Amino acid sequence: MEARFFISLEKVLEHEGGFVDHPADPGGATNKGITHKTYSEFLGRPLEDVLELKNIPDEHVGVIYKKGYWDKICGDKLPSGVDFCVFDWAVNSGPSRAAKALQKAVGAAQDGAIGPMTLEAVEAADPVEIIKSISADREAFYKSLKTFGTFGKGWLKRNKETRDFALEMV
Repeated sequence: MEARFFISLEKVLEHEGGFVDHPADPGGATNKGITHKTYSEFLGRPLEDVLELKNIPDEHVGVIYKKGYWDKICGDKLPSGVDFCVFDWAVNSGPSRAAKALQKAVGAAQDGAIGPMTLEAVEAADPVEIIKSISADREAFYKSLKTFGTFGKGWLKRNKETRDFALEMV
């Protein structure tokens, strides 16, 4: 199962890219998809300057994604493809939002925390249908955002690539 985390992480990092500090991005400066705030919390102290974020070591990136996203969405317990689909959205919009989309797709209570009841519902569902449902919800969510005009084209491209790659993994 751990191999799927690394495959998923590699694809997420392709989506996230390198250092970006777009003035319209509410997350502020990011590097490899990790915000200034997230990296500061990981280190347990304020960053000295933006260079610290720009030079984030790969081992920190891996730990942040594993503990902060993959583990929170129970990636090791999800079917192949579904794990990546939920993980990519968790990275992009938070683990709770991604978990709720998964829960909606399988008819579980949408509390944003993946537990035994959600996992049982996932097991009984078709992974292809789960991925399609999450992708549709993700697109609708993006279109509802006030920053869609600025970032929408990229978000929709990412969502399509995520869906397609997730379906290949099934």
